Amino acid sequence: MATQATAPHRYSFLQIAITLQTLTIFLQAVSAGLLLTASYGETLHGVGARVMYGASMLYVLAAVLAWKPGGGSPRPVWHASGFLALASVQVVLGVAHIPSVHLPLGVLMFGLSLLALARR
Repeated sequence: MATQATAPHRYSFLQIAITLQTLTIFLQAVSAGLLLTASYGETLHGVGARVMYGASMLYVLAAVLAWKPGGGSPRPVWHASGFLALASVQVVLGVAHIPSVHLPLGVLMFGLSLLALARR
């Protein structure tokens, strides 16, 4: 009986970018809870928003790099760009203090990011 040796799984830059994005969105939910209960919550949520936005830009970069060199499908670029657009709207809504749209959009973004992560 022959056994098959399996190489360790290597994660792509795109998978790492999506994971980072998903994690930062989750941490934004945590900091939103702290926003309601702790004096430092607003600062933490503001810093987290910048990090989440940066993670969304990194996702776009990773999608473009995964598409161009290998000549693969541009679909991840469209997904990442759409996500960056949602993140932009999310930041504007947060700055404008419109929680009735800001909070549900955050939940939607987390779900979409989890879906993108599961597809990779």
